[in-house]
Amino acid sequence: MRIVLSNIGTLGDVNPLIAVALELKRRGHVPVMALPAVYEPRLRPLGLEFRVVRPDIDPANTLMAEMIYDVRKGTERGLREFLFPVLRQTYDDLLEAATKPERADLLLLGELNYAGPLVAEVTGIPWASYVLAPISFFSAYDPPVLPMYPRLARADKTVPGFGRVIQRLARFMSRKWPEPIYELRRELGLARGANPLFDAKHSPELVLAMFSRVLGVEQKDWPANVKVTGFCYYDADAGNAALPPELAKFMDAGPAPVVFTLGSAAVMAAGNFYEFSAKAAVRLGIRAVLLIGSDPRNRPRHELPETICVAEYAPFSALFSRAALVVHQGGVGAVAQCLRAGTPMLIMPYSHDQPDNGRRMRRLKVGRVIQRSNYTPFKVARRLKAMLEEPRLARRAKSVSQQLSHENGVVTVCDALEELHERKRGRG
Repeated sequence: MRIVLSNIGTLGDVNPLIAVALELKRRGHVPVMALPAVYEPRLRPLGLEFRVVRPDIDPANTLMAEMIYDVRKGTERGLREFLFPVLRQTYDDLLEAATKPERADLLLLGELNYAGPLVAEVTGIPWASYVLAPISFFSAYDPPVLPMYPRLARADKTVPGFGRVIQRLARFMSRKWPEPIYELRRELGLARGANPLFDAKHSPELVLAMFSRVLGVEQKDWPANVKVTGFCYYDADAGNAALPPELAKFMDAGPAPVVFTLGSAAVMAAGNFYEFSAKAAVRLGIRAVLLIGSDPRNRPRHELPETICVAEYAPFSALFSRAALVVHQGGVGAVAQCLRAGTPMLIMPYSHDQPDNGRRMRRLKVGRVIQRSNYTPFKVARRLKAMLEEPRLARRAKSVSQQLSHENGVVTVCDALEELHERKRGRG
């Protein structure tokens, strides 16, 4: 089959798609990656067909990152100021990718591509949707942490049914956001349809929850046809999954370090994270790795001892299993790699799914959470010392890793896509 895989987001959103595309290609299918142009250099060496979908993402635009990771308004501004102003262009690009030079047999769409369900509806091409974290379902039975109102999540423990209040609040607060989607639907001659932010983004045929059940399990109010697949791992750079030579040398030279990273997006709005992390490591006298990204402003200003290694990038899959502990922002990609490695984590969440993921890791007893306002050298050092001296945390992380070893998210996803294709072709 010819299948178009599309989303708009960070590497954390795109990497699982790459994993799926490579397995589909191995099975003899033709995956077409319809993504922002910034990802083309990473995908061309893999032999995957690539089609550009707007808007593009400028990795050097730190103002954009700061806007999107504003805990109060980040999600709203990301949608209303970044995605929705070019919604028509996204639709046009994806429509062309889905129909030219030949018609696709199937679409696999991420939830940030709000034009995707419209393309599927207009063309009649069968489609599956995917989500990467439980917060995407906004269940009243497993209520998420709302980044702007994190304390509301605590009320669910004491007030029966409070999850429904959180659910209604989220829908009320965002009620005006999707108007550009409704406008485009009217322009295309389509009915208004279901709420694009909560309902219409999920395929009526197949919804792939591309995470492990250790992160979240099925709830009564999840959409129909949900399949929990397990995580889909991929973090190579144009196929290269090895540690940079200097970092590999550092890892071989001493005991397991603490790794500090902000993933692929929050790293553009790092603030004092790396400066304070280095000071905390020095205070504790531990070895540390700082993954600072490509922005030179993230490099600590003071001179660092030989016990601290600074690198722009490293595949988490090659690094986290050799770490004593990982400090990160709580993105689901970093969470998944820590769980796979069996390495405890300290999460400093920004926005979006990160506060919710952090709470889930705390519940799972494999991690702790520290708020950005509390991220100071003294408090971080104190928190790390307590975690490194708590053997139960490491044992629990290893136990969860063993559970995940029995899952194969990529195979499960591809099997489900093939089954959907056969079912739709049979009806045709």
